[in-house]
Amino acid sequence: MEEGPAEEFDAIAVGSGSVYAVVEAIIEGNPRARIALIDKDPPGGICLTRGCIPSKMLLYPADVVRLIERASEFGIHATLEEVSFPTVMRRMRARIDPDIERIRQEFTTSSNLAYFREAASFVAPFTLALGGRRIRSARIFIGAGSQPTIPLIPGLAESHFLTSDTVLDLTELPRRLAIVGGGYIACEYAHFFAAMGSKVTVLGRNRRLLPREEPEVSAEVTRAFLTRLRVWTNCEVERVERTAQGETRLTVRDRSGAGDPRSLEVDELLLAVGREPTTGILHPERSGVLTDEKGWIRVNAHLETSQPGIWALGDAIGEHLYKHKANYDASILVRNALRGDRIAVDYHAVPHAVFTEPEVAGVGLGEAAALAEVGPDRLLVGRCEFAETAKGQAMGLTSGFAKVLVEKGTLRILGAHLVGPHASLLVQEVVTLLNTPDRSAKPIIDGMHIHPALSEVVDWAFDRLEPWTPSKKEDAPATPAGGPFAG
Repeated sequence: MEEGPAEEFDAIAVGSGSVYAVVEAIIEGNPRARIALIDKDPPGGICLTRGCIPSKMLLYPADVVRLIERASEFGIHATLEEVSFPTVMRRMRARIDPDIERIRQEFTTSSNLAYFREAASFVAPFTLALGGRRIRSARIFIGAGSQPTIPLIPGLAESHFLTSDTVLDLTELPRRLAIVGGGYIACEYAHFFAAMGSKVTVLGRNRRLLPREEPEVSAEVTRAFLTRLRVWTNCEVERVERTAQGETRLTVRDRSGAGDPRSLEVDELLLAVGREPTTGILHPERSGVLTDEKGWIRVNAHLETSQPGIWALGDAIGEHLYKHKANYDASILVRNALRGDRIAVDYHAVPHAVFTEPEVAGVGLGEAAALAEVGPDRLLVGRCEFAETAKGQAMGLTSGFAKVLVEKGTLRILGAHLVGPHASLLVQEVVTLLNTPDRSAKPIIDGMHIHPALSEVVDWAFDRLEPWTPSKKEDAPATPAGGPFAG
């Protein structure tokens, strides 16, 4: 690296996703501003280039496959002749690639931006090194995102594997696919590849899929998955190796110690065990920016790091790794860093969805957390099955539900959890009410919902509030084989 004075900028942005909203606000306030924009990956951020948007472009065709398979239930005799995996992948790329190129052109032609397409790391306070040069600014915004976690499994480094980044580059459908992980990325890709025609095995360390969801929600998804693919839970991959035939062989054991390890041969291996910070590349500690024990950047309620003049947002701070939350962070940063406000972030109502079949969505507290907050005497629980609604019956639904948690007396909404068609849409009215001053359920209880519509599942769940009673929550459904190697 060359020594010498660092090139000065009015601001530096690390990342090109949600943090770019801050860059745009700086330029709007000062059309002559000169900003360094750093992103070693394709421009546009994780969501556009290798996350939520391309994956949803793939998941919708999977939903269509599952609907066609049910057509005979409605007197429609349709045959699914073929799924063209290459066409599905090309359709996704045709949507994503033009946007990436448009953003790249915007970055490279802007008179306000110096666009650096390489990795950067801090070398001193407010100073970064990249490509043999140093740059500096008194205002730095870190939106560096996150990256797939690569678990330490013997033999993995010598074997071929995919991550949520590289799986989008596939052009041929794997005949057999193992997915290591049981969270939302693992489950969404399990839904996709199984619908495309792969023989999928999901290998989860936890006792159940989607362990952060309510146990009943996890059980619904697992039941549906077991009709289409294999689910091995509470298991550990002990070793990965490449066979002489070019297959990938996994040795898998029950984490409880029961039984002998099992061998699984597949054509492709997808790792989806979680996300981790990128601070091992960025080294923010060299600029006086503290991180936690996992490497996520520490910020206060105003998104300020431990170094005044440096802010962080989105995945980089390790809370709620969702694009909509990162966009929210960016809106707060514009006010705090550029307009002098002191707005505290509020994450009490960050919604989420898992685009499996059935779809999952939730917001607020789960039942255990709600019990801890208000106590068993002040917790009300309401539930309605999709099959109880007229629209659900028209759609032939036999599973799925909405569950809501409310504080007794105040009717303050504590949380809501859905599993079923359009869950990500149906949860939104609860999200909206959770962002009102009193967070009251009364507008849902007293208001009108269109009949017959699926939104009645939320309406009726709130109409059926009852005092909480202890009950055995559903775990993953039992299978005839028993143990973790189910399906």
